[in-house]
Amino acid sequence: MPQAKKRRVNPLDALVLTRERIQEVLDDAVERGRMTRDDATQLLAELVRRGTAPAAGLLREIDRARRAAGLGSSFPITGYDDLTAAQVSEHLDGLSAAQLRQVHEHEKRNANRKSVLAAVERKLP
Repeated sequence: MPQAKKRRVNPLDALVLTRERIQEVLDDAVERGRMTRDDATQLLAELVRRGTAPAAGLLREIDRARRAAGLGSSFPITGYDDLTAAQVSEHLDGLSAAQLRQVHEHEKRNANRKSVLAAVERKLP
């Protein structure tokens, strides 16, 4: 599959569909014989993959801009509790030592994911 060209998304051009709604439409297409179950499963996986990758990068940029402007929550990563361990690790670049300690303490008190704690510890001086 060809690599998609990286570009910034204009928020006015964005369309939001839930995974559940897409699944409903694909299930309907399968029931009507318009596509096979395997094709529907592959299409859903590809749509989810394409839809989540740009969002992670956009959220990182929003976090950096928010921190630089001194706006919003004092916690350094927006939407932290909804992020996977891999997504949290991606957000650690650019955090100060104090912010890394804040993330470490929050993680330790809450989800206590070993991979996140180790990633933070690697970044700390």
